[in-house]
Amino acid sequence: MSSEIYFSNNYRDLCDQHGTGAGFQFEFHCSRCFDTWRSPFENFTAGRMASWLSRGVTAAWSVIGGRVGSGMSSAADGLAGASWGGTRDAAFQRAVDTARGHFNRCGRCSSYVCDRCWNPEHGLCLNCAPDTAAEAEAARRRGINDMASQQAYAQGQVQGEDYDPTAARQLVCPQCQAETRGAPFCATCGHRLALQAHCASCQAVVPDNSTFCPSCGTRR
Repeated sequence: MSSEIYFSNNYRDLCDQHGTGAGFQFEFHCSRCFDTWRSPFENFTAGRMASWLSRGVTAAWSVIGGRVGSGMSSAADGLAGASWGGTRDAAFQRAVDTARGHFNRCGRCSSYVCDRCWNPEHGLCLNCAPDTAAEAEAARRRGINDMASQQAYAQGQVQGEDYDPTAARQLVCPQCQAETRGAPFCATCGHRLALQAHCASCQAVVPDNSTFCPSCGTRR
């Protein structure tokens, strides 16, 4: 070809060689936001004519005869196939030439991006030259979120001072399998959860339904 074709890795081929809708169309996408732009559809006349001829042969099968009709259809398909490659390349070149007006090539990373992802002041994409105001606002928001998280964490530490981490907690009810969130009774079925009771005198574990502590004899 007379000139190099760019966009080798950010386009999608939508061409169709066969059928009444045969034609050429290509979809290009921005390397940053992935928004797409499609080239104008161009008819592939040879492919459409082959399809129309094939339909006519099928309709006139009983009149023309199987052998003759099949030969005419195959010849039309052959002519369409022979011209497909070169015609498609020419259509692709035209699509690329038009696409260049919709995309900008970054001088740093060589990516093609749309106008919304382009920093015209520096001739770079917004990945390589981010918008200063947008970056400052994002940094400010991160600072607010980080400080809010730190304050919430500090408040949680204060509230956690009264939490007893040594107490046994059953998080799933053994009777109905509902989540209990560490409560002494199941909120779904009312089942008393298997929380171990401790002796007020010696802190030993006291089994359920026990009247006295098995370790020191203290009455519950």
